[in-house]
Amino acid sequence: MTTEQSDATGGRADSDPQEATGDGPSDAARRVSGDRPVPGQDATTGDGPGGPAATGTGATDGTTGTTGRSGTETGDRARTDKGRSGKGRRDKGRIDKGGTKPGGKTPTDGKAGPDRKTGPERKAGPDRKTGPDRKAGTEGKTGTDGKTAGDGKAATDGKAGTDKSETNRRTAEGQAGPDAKAAEGEVEEGKAGTDGADATKPADPWTAFGPAPDPVLTRPRRVVRAVGRFLVHEWTLAAVASLALAVLMTWPTLRYPRYTLPQDYWDPSLQAWQMAWSGHILLTDPAQLWTSNTFFPEPWSFAFSDTLLGYAPAGMIGSGPEDALLRYNIMFVLAHALATFGAYALARQLGAGRIGGAVAGASYAYAPWLLAQAGHLHIISNGGIPLALAMLARGHGWSLRHGYRPWRRHAGWAFAGWLVAAWQLSLGFGIGLPFAYLLAGVVLVSAVVWFVRRLRVKRPFGRRLFLADLLGGLVFAAVGALLAVPYFKVAELHPNAARTLGEIQLYSPPASGFFTAPAESRIWGGLHEGARAVLPWHPEMTLLPGFVLYALAAGGLFFSVWRVRHRLFLLAGVLVTMALAVGTRFLDGRFTYVPLFEHLPGWNGLRTPGRIMLWTTLLLGLLAAGAVTAFCARVRELAAERVPPWPGPWLRLATLVPLLLVVVEGLNVTPHPVVPRQPAVMRTVDGPMLVLPSSQNLDQPVMLWSTDRFQPMVNGGSGFTPNSQAQVREAAVSFPDFGSVDYLRKLGVKNVVVLRDRLGGTPWEGMLDRPVDGLGVTREEIGDAVVYRL
Repeated sequence: MTTEQSDATGGRADSDPQEATGDGPSDAARRVSGDRPVPGQDATTGDGPGGPAATGTGATDGTTGTTGRSGTETGDRARTDKGRSGKGRRDKGRIDKGGTKPGGKTPTDGKAGPDRKTGPERKAGPDRKTGPDRKAGTEGKTGTDGKTAGDGKAATDGKAGTDKSETNRRTAEGQAGPDAKAAEGEVEEGKAGTDGADATKPADPWTAFGPAPDPVLTRPRRVVRAVGRFLVHEWTLAAVASLALAVLMTWPTLRYPRYTLPQDYWDPSLQAWQMAWSGHILLTDPAQLWTSNTFFPEPWSFAFSDTLLGYAPAGMIGSGPEDALLRYNIMFVLAHALATFGAYALARQLGAGRIGGAVAGASYAYAPWLLAQAGHLHIISNGGIPLALAMLARGHGWSLRHGYRPWRRHAGWAFAGWLVAAWQLSLGFGIGLPFAYLLAGVVLVSAVVWFVRRLRVKRPFGRRLFLADLLGGLVFAAVGALLAVPYFKVAELHPNAARTLGEIQLYSPPASGFFTAPAESRIWGGLHEGARAVLPWHPEMTLLPGFVLYALAAGGLFFSVWRVRHRLFLLAGVLVTMALAVGTRFLDGRFTYVPLFEHLPGWNGLRTPGRIMLWTTLLLGLLAAGAVTAFCARVRELAAERVPPWPGPWLRLATLVPLLLVVVEGLNVTPHPVVPRQPAVMRTVDGPMLVLPSSQNLDQPVMLWSTDRFQPMVNGGSGFTPNSQAQVREAAVSFPDFGSVDYLRKLGVKNVVVLRDRLGGTPWEGMLDRPVDGLGVTREEIGDAVVYRL
């Protein structure tokens, strides 16, 4: 058998022939057992009581050790360098034609060289080890059985020994010496040890239990494996589940997305126009962003309400009313998905389990009170709040359950959290302003903690994390300041845009609102009709977050994975936000809402205190997540007592019951009315123009119809009515006459469009019967509209 045949224990097929040892049966038996040390052997040399044993370890200074016999008794019987198990095949000692081994080394003759020592004179090398894991000694040293350290070659440092035997010379000519033949005969008779195993006998059976070598993957396979890991990652599955749940819970929003809007077509039409305008103007003339095509000739008109500026990239795709409706409906569904995913991520980061996080996410996105806000995309778009908090907590290595863990800090996550917070603020100050003040408070507390700890701990937050917070905080502050400038301009130019305490009192809900569901709730809407009837303005006063959520949060006060102090902290947050949500109803707001209204910049621009219920819902969801996580842990403990230790179907179902109840309570019956089609005249008439009839609600679809050309128009709807627009409407009641025509010409209006089918029940109902003789005005009918050209 040649050296091309592989060793039975995994040796190389091209391994070099080894020097024969001439060992007798006792030494061969040691090799059969894998050269493992036996009881009584020296731990260093492997020598037993009867003398030195053949261990195959390296000697020092290039000397060759012995195997307990004289060097002259060493034959040419080859031994593989993997012969520890005793199952290897015999190497027949084939060499190259030049008398050298394939590795370029000349085989030794089995005799001691000039420096070779025998018997008791040999010493173990400094790194000599025994047993299966033995390693060769120092570099260039020859082991006791004639192998070099590391690769089992007889030569030292690539050179052959000084003495060549006659046997080796015959071997170089291709003939085996008598000693080799005798050794071969012993092997054939089954008397040998390591090299005499049957060729047909399998390798060591114990090797079957060893780990298989890792396959070498090609680039395509590595890409496929990376994609597979991404697809089954928890966050990928959570995002997909959030999106699927959003599609189902908001259905039929995506059934006819180019023709319908959720809840009504007034405020949603305004917000569909806002996204279309921001995308259009940023592509064509960014400097005119805040002076929109509506409310002509007012400046800063885009800041008359929350702008949804963060959705501007979506507004860059498509044009016209139908694309605007499609865009709005898609963003409406995605907003629900982001809210679910953000609250889930926050609960998971704080230490909740997967099902607990899902309860927090579903209760935050589909709380019954939010069904009344379906027509306010800037309120529904709240997912950036919990997502930013989750990223900031992750970046700082902080968890509600596990506390502060500095080794888990990550500056990148912290910076990303600030960017998400800035994006959330760009969607509107209605819910963004309280969020901004909360972050400011967190930064202030963190700065105090950092200053105190830095006296004891050097850089307690880490330099990179500190820079990430500093840069991210500056970005957030810069975005907030730039967005605030137009609103301060509007407040300066239009004092009537500011809210008064009288308006706050009008929109402040009573305490019964916390237990009253809106009409859009499938479960509670019909049952709470009587309770809604006594509310002054029920769309903003039905604040039920869910009875299931109340129950789970109450249970979380007593049974939870959160510490007791954290539960009390969350409970305090729930009570404080509830007190703020009722506005002036609690102690007349003297110690709650009124100080914020009077002293915090921008707070007097918030019209409805009830929207602070968003924070109450989030805190209740975290309490519920703690309770559900503790419940799931208890289920696992019960399952561990089973045989096999795996939860049964009823236990599995029990862990999902809280999530199912939260989702069911969030089901809705939100209407999806068809939006009035765009009149053909809106695609042909130039501006500046006035569309009659005009009012707050009637003007909002008109804004949507202008998304083909964005021609300037006096029409517009927002949270307040500018004085100039009110004067135009008043002057146009008598249109067409000398006074109204003159007023509109001075204002810069060139065309007046009258929508015939919308005049009924308005002050302009009989205007089409009035003559235009002598006014210098031409009249033209285009479809169902009449155009007066001034």
